[in-house]
Amino acid sequence: MTDPAKVRRHAERVRELVASVVRTQIKDPRLGMITITDARITADLRDATVFYTVLGDAAAQAGTAAALDSAKGLVRSTVGKALGLRHSPTLTFIHDDVQEHAKHIDDLLAAARTADAEVQRRAAGAEYAGESNPYKEESDEEEGDEADDAADDSRDRP
Repeated sequence: MTDPAKVRRHAERVRELVASVVRTQIKDPRLGMITITDARITADLRDATVFYTVLGDAAAQAGTAAALDSAKGLVRSTVGKALGLRHSPTLTFIHDDVQEHAKHIDDLLAAARTADAEVQRRAAGAEYAGESNPYKEESDEEEGDEADDAADDSRDRP
């Protein structure tokens, strides 16, 4: 079993190395504005998954995916040499759609804010169905009567 801290360190190193290789060594014109967001590596250090985002439309994303797939061998050999492991990890590139998820969450939050504003607007002119304070409050006179009743009860007992 491999140490989880070691696996985490190797994953971070893979992310840095892939970002460096993409920035400096890959000269493919299909490669768009790419950001390497994360890398995960299995416990046996044989398979690495690299997550990336691309700025642009679907065509730019498809072109970047093709460019990364064609440069996979170069990236793998560079990562393997730099890590100094017995086996170079196989690389799998996965498009990370964080931006789309963030946009979806922002849309949901905006809808919730609109619904809350509507509830507040309706509640502004609302009145209570019954009394404004449904709990019975004892007045000072009633408290005095109860104290007298308690004193009378104590005198009746032998």
